Formats: sequence, structure tokens, C-alpha cells
Amino acid sequence: MKADPSINVLGTELLPCSAREPVTGFFRDNHCNTCAEDRGSHTVCAVMTDEFLAYSKYVGNDLSTPRPEFRFPGLRAGDRWCLCAARFLQAHDEGCAPRVHLEATHERALDIVPLVVLREHSAG
Repeated sequence: MKADPSINVLGTELLPCSAREPVTGFFRDNHCNTCAEDRGSHTVCAVMTDEFLAYSKYVGNDLSTPRPEFRFPGLRAGDRWCLCAARFLQAHDEGCAPRVHLEATHERALDIVPLVVLREHSAG
């Protein structure tokens, strides 16, 4: 069950992270909604970069390789994706965090990532 209400880190209505394939979000509804079962807190709406995708693959989460068995075409630079908040913070600490769409980043991301850090990476 989705958390209610769906509010972003700016305190307004949560906007969609993406409107195209591949479908993102814990609920695969293109929103970075979350719930108690979302142990990874897929709440940060990030714009993929080649640097971040290489980093993610290096740390064991390959988001760029297509996985047809899961109907996943692989992500490319420019794609938007609901990232786990802890992975975003880890990438920030390593100096390779992607840009963030604050209006599409769920307020629960603030449980893990300070707003000042999210603002630092704002996509505008």
C-alpha cells in the first residue's frame, strides 16, 4: 500500500519522476512513492549520468545492462529513475551523485538524505 499523502521534499504534491520507458518507482507507476515494504526507499528521482551508471555498476547494481527477462532495457544517461536514497547518498559521498528532480523526490528521502544535499544536486 502506498504512503499517503504523496508529498515531495519541498512539501508539495509529488510529481511523476518519468513519463516514459522504462517504468520506474517501487510500484512501477513512474512515481517515487514508497511504503513499509520498500526497504530500499526508492524515493530519489534522479537523472542518470554515464558517471553514475558506471559507479552503480561498480558497486554491484548494474542499471545500464538490458535485462529482457525482466522487461528492463537498461538505463542511459538522461533517463530518470527512482533511486534508493542510501545509494544516492553513497554516490554523493563518492562525488558522483546524479542530478535530482526535487518535485518528484518523495519526502521520505529526507529520512536518509539531508535536504541541503538534495538541493546541491537539483536538476532545476
